[in-house]
Amino acid sequence: MTFGDNSNDGNVSVKERSGMRVAVAGGTGLVGRYVVEELAAAGQEPVVLARSQGVDLVTGAGLDAAMAGVEAVVDVSNVTTTSGKKAVAFFDSVGRNLLDAGKRAGVGHHVVLSIVGIDQVGLGYYQGKLRQEDVAKSGRTPWTVLRATQFHEFAEQTLDRVPGPLAVVPRMRTQPVAAREVAQQLVRLAMAPAQGMAPEFAGPQVEQVVDMVRRLLRARHQRRLLLPVKMPGAAGTAMAGDGLLPVGQGPRGSQSFEAWLAQHAVQEG
Repeated sequence: MTFGDNSNDGNVSVKERSGMRVAVAGGTGLVGRYVVEELAAAGQEPVVLARSQGVDLVTGAGLDAAMAGVEAVVDVSNVTTTSGKKAVAFFDSVGRNLLDAGKRAGVGHHVVLSIVGIDQVGLGYYQGKLRQEDVAKSGRTPWTVLRATQFHEFAEQTLDRVPGPLAVVPRMRTQPVAAREVAQQLVRLAMAPAQGMAPEFAGPQVEQVVDMVRRLLRARHQRRLLLPVKMPGAAGTAMAGDGLLPVGQGPRGSQSFEAWLAQHAVQEG
């Protein structure tokens, strides 16, 4: 097995190797679908770990059969909750089940997608992501954790979460990145040797989420009253400041939010 060296800016250079069997936990989700596509395009064999494929990541049912012959795992599993208790329980169970099944299958690399700033912003969901990282670090399988910033789709998710004439949007600074570019980076990392905490991955420029949602509404030709809200406490202060921005140098995606908007925004009358 021959790989290229890791570059100083976090972009992984990988010599071609095809036919590697890679399991994608959460392979039917937003990033997971892109990871599956990118693996297939690179000549690898993606294995989707999801309930639709007979695998329950929370209980572990169906994992052993699906993981047969798998050499690497990319964990992009997710749960929709703001509860710290529920998030921690989910990511703890899924992480441990994946590591246990991976150990039995002889997996040599466990890759986890995490979020930039989760140790700076005390949201309940972020507590779960921190547990996910800790579980990966505690296992015997060589691991890589990639922290990425919010996706361009975050504006869309925020807007669609509560339908109606009022759009409540948190005051939040981020450096959004294209979900497909995150998937590409995850595939590069999965094909390379484990490196522990990888350099943080972000988009090309800093944005204010309120402004992102405003531009999305305009692109959709939607008329809704936009209500910017600062989240309470230290978490809200960190979100409105630099808490969710990358620290130091690292790889950067090339697609701006404006370019993503032109390509993906749904036009509604």
